[in-house]
Order: sequence, then structure tokens, then C-alpha cells
Amino acid sequence: MSDTPPDRLSADPKSPFFDQAAMERGVGVRFKGVEKNNVEEYCVSEGWVRVSVGKTVDRKGNPITMKMQGTVEPYFRT
Repeated sequence: MSDTPPDRLSADPKSPFFDQAAMERGVGVRFKGVEKNNVEEYCVSEGWVRVSVGKTVDRKGNPITMKMQGTVEPYFRT
């Protein structure tokens, strides 16, 4: 595996952008220079992150998310 995280990554196993190897290695995300721990999905090339809003979930058990635009800097934690 390369030392750069994927351009787009999702934490949802049902998503086509889910990458088990990257998730096991541990991916951190800096959004607008601030470390975010509640990122569900990100895209570097389009410049957005999808963050969970509190502990609320929809009727299927998925977290309620909000899409925010800005500079995205993913990195591997290990």
C-alpha cells in the first residue's frame, strides 16, 4: 500500500469508496487545518467531508451526516 491515503474514502462498508486496508491502517483527516474525528466520508479532489452530527441515526441505523466544503488533508495515523 502507498504512503498516501485514497482521494476518496468512506467508512460505510456498503459504499463503493470503502477500502478495508486503508481503514485498518487508520486514516486521520484535517479539515480546514483542524483535526476531525467524526468524518464518515471525504473527497480531496472535490474538497468536501461528510461528518456525523452528534449521535443521531436514521431509521436504518446510519449516522445523520452533514456535508461541508473546504480543504481536506487525509493522512495515515500509523
